[in-house]
Amino acid sequence: MPRRDDIQKILIIGSGPIVIGQACEFDYSGAQACKALREEGYEVTLVNSNPATIMTDPEMADRTYIEPITWQYVQKIIETERPDALLPTLGGQTGLNVAMDLARRGVLDQLGVELIGAKEHVIAKAEERASFKKAMESIGLDVPTSFIVHNLEEARQAVREIGLPMVIRPSYTLGGSGGGIAYNKDEFEAKVRRGLELSPVHEVLLEESVIGWKEYEMEVMRDVADNVVIICAIENLDPMGVHTGDSITVAPAQTLTDKEYQRMRDATIACMREIGVETGGSNVQFAIDPKTSRMVIIEMNPRVSRSSALASKATGFPIAKIAAKLAVGYRLDEISNDITRETPACFEPTIDYVVTKIPRWTFEKFPDADPELTVQMKSVGETMAIGRTFRESLQKALRGLEIGHFGLGGGKKDLWGTDRQPTTDQIQQKLSVANDERIFFLRFAFLDGMSVEEIRELTGIDPWFLHQLRQLVEFERRLQEYDRLENVPADVLREGKRNGFSDQQLAGWWDTSESEVRSHRLGLGIAATFKQVDTCAAEFEAYTPYYYSTYEDEDETPANEDGHPRIMILGGGPNRIGQGIEFDYCCCQASFALRELGIESIMVNSNPETVSTDYDTSDLLFFEPLTTEDVLNICDRLNPDGVIVQFGGQTPLNLARGLEASGVTIIGTSPDMIDAAEDRERFQSILRQADLRQPANGIATNVEQARTVADQVGYPILVRPSYVLGGRAMEICYDEISLVRYMTEAVEASPDHPVLIDKFLEDAIEVDVDAIGDGQMTLVGGVMEHIEEAGVHSGDSACALPPYSLSEEMIEEIKQAARRLSDALQVRGLMNIQFAVKDNKLYVLEVNPRASRTVPFVSKSTGISLARVAAKVMAGKTLAELGVTTEVVPEHTSVKESVFPFNRFAGVDIILGPEMRSTGEVMGIDESFAVAFAKSQVAAGNDLPREGRVFISMASPHKAAMIEPARRLTDMGFQLVATSGTAEVLREAEVEVEAIKKLAQGRPNLLDYLANGDIQFIFNTPSGKGARTDEGKIRAAAVAHGVPCVTTVPGCLAVVQALEAMVESPMPRVRALQDWMLSVATEAPGGD
Repeated sequence: MPRRDDIQKILIIGSGPIVIGQACEFDYSGAQACKALREEGYEVTLVNSNPATIMTDPEMADRTYIEPITWQYVQKIIETERPDALLPTLGGQTGLNVAMDLARRGVLDQLGVELIGAKEHVIAKAEERASFKKAMESIGLDVPTSFIVHNLEEARQAVREIGLPMVIRPSYTLGGSGGGIAYNKDEFEAKVRRGLELSPVHEVLLEESVIGWKEYEMEVMRDVADNVVIICAIENLDPMGVHTGDSITVAPAQTLTDKEYQRMRDATIACMREIGVETGGSNVQFAIDPKTSRMVIIEMNPRVSRSSALASKATGFPIAKIAAKLAVGYRLDEISNDITRETPACFEPTIDYVVTKIPRWTFEKFPDADPELTVQMKSVGETMAIGRTFRESLQKALRGLEIGHFGLGGGKKDLWGTDRQPTTDQIQQKLSVANDERIFFLRFAFLDGMSVEEIRELTGIDPWFLHQLRQLVEFERRLQEYDRLENVPADVLREGKRNGFSDQQLAGWWDTSESEVRSHRLGLGIAATFKQVDTCAAEFEAYTPYYYSTYEDEDETPANEDGHPRIMILGGGPNRIGQGIEFDYCCCQASFALRELGIESIMVNSNPETVSTDYDTSDLLFFEPLTTEDVLNICDRLNPDGVIVQFGGQTPLNLARGLEASGVTIIGTSPDMIDAAEDRERFQSILRQADLRQPANGIATNVEQARTVADQVGYPILVRPSYVLGGRAMEICYDEISLVRYMTEAVEASPDHPVLIDKFLEDAIEVDVDAIGDGQMTLVGGVMEHIEEAGVHSGDSACALPPYSLSEEMIEEIKQAARRLSDALQVRGLMNIQFAVKDNKLYVLEVNPRASRTVPFVSKSTGISLARVAAKVMAGKTLAELGVTTEVVPEHTSVKESVFPFNRFAGVDIILGPEMRSTGEVMGIDESFAVAFAKSQVAAGNDLPREGRVFISMASPHKAAMIEPARRLTDMGFQLVATSGTAEVLREAEVEVEAIKKLAQGRPNLLDYLANGDIQFIFNTPSGKGARTDEGKIRAAAVAHGVPCVTTVPGCLAVVQALEAMVESPMPRVRALQDWMLSVATEAPGGD
């Protein structure tokens, strides 16, 4: 049946900011759906609060609302836009929950909006644990024994029936949030209590433990005519007990017998029919007992999921795009497969290669967090690799993680054979508990002489995978039998490359350099070849240019017969804290810009969640790890005219020097100038030439030097290692004791890796500037004022554009300084500068001549697509030629706010500092700063209360600053509570306040008030940092109970303004981005 003509306008709900459990895979699916529906002639309205994604670019949908994703705001958008239908299955759990809220409250019926893609009763049947269990039992499918409980008494009853250990899963939460495994009664009660709090419907599923069973996922699609196709079977290397988002996963499934696979397939199709998903993609999870082969169905997501992005990239089958077309009435046999153009979408994909996904964790950012992996997801990103065998794809994925490992073993980070080599006990301990290093300890176990059976006993990992790993270890030993590169037979070297060993690993074992290994193997004719991803195991010709590398004889890369220009864009690799989707946004914009200039674009990236790795974003896509070796392999075949390294964050910048040394042309700002901005001494001379000041600073390579520099500069100081992104290991030291501790514990300083020491400007205002230079002029894209004072990492700070408190003269001085720096560094393309303003003096903190994480935010605030303009400049155009020469200062205010993962890491102190810890961001837009800030808070999930009790506890220097804001809070009707010191200061100023005991003074204290739900908001600036202090406990308890907590003085002032704005206009105000853009329209964005 063809497309529906009774609907014209469709609303898509996005997934909001990137959080753990819900990353940019939903931006990928949402962006695909927008494209697919507009191709079909529908008008698309989109709501999403995340400015960092390409999905919220004004040209992606007809109407784009960057507004908080709550049912109140979405209701207002529906009233304004009057869509005919709402598609809720592409915005992850966030989109689904808001759609269900609107349906339950009758808003959709009242406004005549139909849910398409999945109906309300279908979503409820799959998401509500009891109804799902009942549905599965009714069709004869086995599920783990379980009980649904709504309070502790019911939970205790369930324990008597099932026994421990037991799995706890709250209903309607995201990424397994609040879930866990209880091994004893105390753990059980604590986890159930927390689960009931976190579930929006206060319901928890308790089920028998299937920990240690094998885990599988089936990606499946069904249409209105009951055609069902299985897109992909994914197998988890880690057994049940580890969240699938934290598992290493492999496609296609490797260890199922044909009979088991058919049984699982039949169960998947039966499940789809029973639940009633008839238009779109779903994901069904199974567990199989390795001892008895009993198969149980764990859960089903009636929406596009994290695994859908992986399955799409693994097979080349665009799940989200086809799901969107099914939702508007098409059948699978009416939609053609883009890749083959011959087969319809009802052909099941077949693949003749192996795909491995490995999660990327950032526990180093949260030293207090527990790195054990359980049923609650903790990873922030993932990398995917394609190889001809599991061994090849695993090693490629390990080097794609960018954690300093270039494969399973070898390299500088390999502990084996060093004095830090783990003991047998340490190895067994690391194997028995799932953690982020377990894959490396599996290798240690084989090197230590453990058998496959012993390792299986400890880990529950299937013997097939362990045999594969053992083969890698055995081959590694064989390679080490040769003492020199020249002595290695060509067939052994070729076999090593086919097993995924990198030049870097081989160089380490043969005591030579990576470039030596490369030139030696090329001399022997051992070069990477590239294969096409074609969905059909080469049965039909493929048209989409999507490639992966291997070491075989036939190469499928396209020749450049007419010699047209080609430019390569290096992506950002796996998402992590400090390098997220903002950089992917810039890479996509670069691709679009090259297309507009008629230049062929080549994208290289290893992140399956992103839009940049969609097969139709660039002209050619290479799904490869971002290492010097892998990028050079592609350059050998394609000979690009230039490579863009400035858009993918730190990842490609780290490769720039190596690529340049191998003769690759880097376009845009030169690597030498990028280096000059990082190098202390060169940068100081540039600042002197440009007549700009920076805070007093110095360099230290040992503790003694650090003491001397600190004395010259004067405390407090900011210390950090050189060359880092996301403020890794940055700290503010207030005295010599903390400096010595930092130098001895936090960093290994050396002449090659000096530590940078800066005078820390207390209470300064920090300012961020994004600009584009073309060699003739510099365009300042935007000046952003940070809300938190200097010292909070710019990626964690909220910021406003245009600035809300700086004078016109200071803003002009900032712009002049930016132009002088752009000239001095010969910038061609984007640059980002961080300034600090103290006592009306301007200081330069740092300059990055590359794309920054604020580029998408500035582009959406001003209507100029900075990354797209910059890419054209890098390709040789001038700003004048592009018609982008006028700076835009919008009349309205945009506020960017960061979103943090503290609720995933119990007990971690939430104080912000120079080390970046946020995973994502949201944006609030309004005419007034206060309302824009309020919107950003609501969008970030910091619910602003309208009434109730506010707890205030300020460090001594800040007490006086809080008097007026406190008075304004009482004027709004809030009751104030404070500890004795703050209460005294407020009472002297005649502000009404109730005093409350400090933790050390007995009870009831603040923790009791929090536990009873008597506190709605906390203002607490720190005097000491760390989770062990009283304040740390208070802040961690605030996170646990979901009470918003503000920890800086400017933050407190902004929140008070926002609360006043909410009292003044309690009804949500919404406006489409396209309308905001009309009010600033000066030039055509993108320089068309």
